[in-house]
Amino acid sequence: MALALRCLRLKKPAPEQVGHEVLNPYLSSSMSTRTYQFKLAATPAEIAAYFALRQAIFAEEQQIFQGNDVDDWDAIAYPIIAVTSPLPHDAQQPLSKPEQPTVVGVVRIYEIEPGLWYGGRLGTHPDYRKGWQIGKGLIQKAVTTANTWGCDRFLATVQMQNVRFFQRLHWRSLQEKVICDRLHHLMEADLEHYPPFFHPHAEPRPSLPIWSHEWQAGQPIEAQAC
Repeated sequence: MALALRCLRLKKPAPEQVGHEVLNPYLSSSMSTRTYQFKLAATPAEIAAYFALRQAIFAEEQQIFQGNDVDDWDAIAYPIIAVTSPLPHDAQQPLSKPEQPTVVGVVRIYEIEPGLWYGGRLGTHPDYRKGWQIGKGLIQKAVTTANTWGCDRFLATVQMQNVRFFQRLHWRSLQEKVICDRLHHLMEADLEHYPPFFHPHAEPRPSLPIWSHEWQAGQPIEAQAC
């Protein structure tokens, strides 16, 4: 039976808690009753929800882009998502319908030359930002995945308000940059703290491209149920 996925619509702008460009790693718990799965988006439903949440965050909420945030890097990027796992049975309301998996976080990774990787479009739905656990899990998944696939350096441009968060996760600032009229830091991950996966946890590197414009185009944010 096919698994339904949905992307929550942003209800209202939230305080800026999302990095613009970055950015065990399969499951992480931010609350005693909630876990998240961090995985490559692979199916049309997952990829549509991935782009929908990106658009909601970077075009609608932060208004960094007009229309949508798709760019040329998406042709060589691997989309990663954070998906809610069902609540434990004792935490659900009696007689309630089974909870559907929901895409609540996104990030992308791409290799611009052999061994040199970048992360970007790190974002979390505002209803799920408390504690930064999803952001931390996405960063962990992004860098360890790249490291598994042969990463020598992993870089990202990070919004100023998120620099300290990245530093706590073993990133160092290389230089300040202005992107889209906003101050960023170009940062580099310490790969010793993001060891590669080994079988059976390693996800194989998919062939590019792994998505088509038909999967992403024309998907309204409020109707991401597949």
